Amino acid sequence: MKKIFGVLALSLLFVGSANAQDEEKLIVKPSGRILLDGGLFKAKEGDEKFNDGFAVPDMRVGFKAKYGKWTAKVDIGYAYGKVGMKDVFIERSLSGHDLLRAGYFIHQYGLQSSTSSSFKISMEEPRSNQAFNNSRLLGFMYEHSDDKFLATASFFSETDAMKMTSDKLGNQAVGMMSRLVYRPFTQRGRIFHVGVSGAYESPRYNSDTQLNHKSYVLKTTWPTRVANITSLEASVDNAKTLYKFTPELTAAVGRLGIETQYFYAAVTRDAGYHAYHASGAYCSLRGIVKGKDYKYNYWDGGIDTPDPGAMEVVLAYDYTDLSDSHAGVLGGRSNDWSATFNYYPNKYMIWRVRASYTKTQNRAAAPDNHVSILETRLQIKF
Repeated sequence: MKKIFGVLALSLLFVGSANAQDEEKLIVKPSGRILLDGGLFKAKEGDEKFNDGFAVPDMRVGFKAKYGKWTAKVDIGYAYGKVGMKDVFIERSLSGHDLLRAGYFIHQYGLQSSTSSSFKISMEEPRSNQAFNNSRLLGFMYEHSDDKFLATASFFSETDAMKMTSDKLGNQAVGMMSRLVYRPFTQRGRIFHVGVSGAYESPRYNSDTQLNHKSYVLKTTWPTRVANITSLEASVDNAKTLYKFTPELTAAVGRLGIETQYFYAAVTRDAGYHAYHASGAYCSLRGIVKGKDYKYNYWDGGIDTPDPGAMEVVLAYDYTDLSDSHAGVLGGRSNDWSATFNYYPNKYMIWRVRASYTKTQNRAAAPDNHVSILETRLQIKF
């Protein structure tokens, strides 16, 4: 693996040196965000943990620097008394349609992966996306984006490679990922795109030495960041490889839009153990009640954030199934219904109100539960 990273690093240097440029001006722009949340909860089980309250679930400072065809980004987050590294990468534009990025960031896998967490269409991402998508990974990504097509190819190491040294982590899990999108219509008020993403990765780090790089954990939390409580969790031991894919569709006509995605994951296991299978899906219907028609974002591959002054309503349903009785893994199943109101007073701020009802069942060592949540968020990003 060290040889692979070395070759890729040398490739980056070669690309830069082979295209020497005249002296360019260095442009540095600060960045940051603040999210302010408040929530009310009512749970059937464990109500003592779902306490009403306020939170600052995400606060960040950072910068983005650009020099010719090179771009660098550093983003540091602070939440609940902890400092954490967010995006840290170097990027080189290869042409008007191609780029190569190296560092620690979220690699593209489906609709939700390329959109900043503060500019998603609801307060929280779909539970199925949380279960089957990866968080930030240390690696490389190539992206091509033109009028009709978007394509990415990634090679990465696991998330924990950014958090601990190799002597503590062990042999790092590695994987590959790709996203392909065809978008025949991308005009304002007339949008249609279909796509598919696929990924492979080896078993991940686990603090239990018996499970380290021999297991996968798929999990979700209840759809709130005021409280941090696990809703579903599947631990798959004796694991060999994980394969997953997700088809996606998004469309908009005028001020009405739809986004939907299906997820599937399979884990092959050692001899004598049945393979594990899990799946999920979500569908979001959105409409602008005040403002202009929806527009498209080419590099992210999806509907762009509405214009300043817009008001929007989002109705969504999510289903996540992490239980596979044949494999002996009962991670649980959930159904989530939600309604969100978004107001975009200017290009830096969003005010949101979200109501949701979530049911869970079939999770080992946890009772069936349902939780009603009413939340609001005021956020600023620059």
